[in-house]
Amino acid sequence: MFIWLFHRISGVCLIVLFGIKILTSYFLFNQDKKPDWALSLHRQPVVDVLILVLFTFHSVYGIRTIVMDLGYRNEKRLFLVSNATASLISAILLYIYFIVS
Repeated sequence: MFIWLFHRISGVCLIVLFGIKILTSYFLFNQDKKPDWALSLHRQPVVDVLILVLFTFHSVYGIRTIVMDLGYRNEKRLFLVSNATASLISAILLYIYFIVS
């Protein structure tokens, strides 16, 4: 039940966060005088981190749902593997975001 609810909430959050990024990008690239609110909102690392983590978990949980639809029935093991995989991918992406770039 947790994954079903998280998958729905993370999908809505991703739509909102990507909308914020697209809207602020529009104002920053198409305006001669760049609005301060768009610049400060576009450069928020919190938004980028949320996008990275939510996208990773949302994607892995979607793959988990597909695997379950194909007939795999050990939900507990699949839940643990999904969380471990998404956590590892998120950690790697956050490392690249903060340390490498």
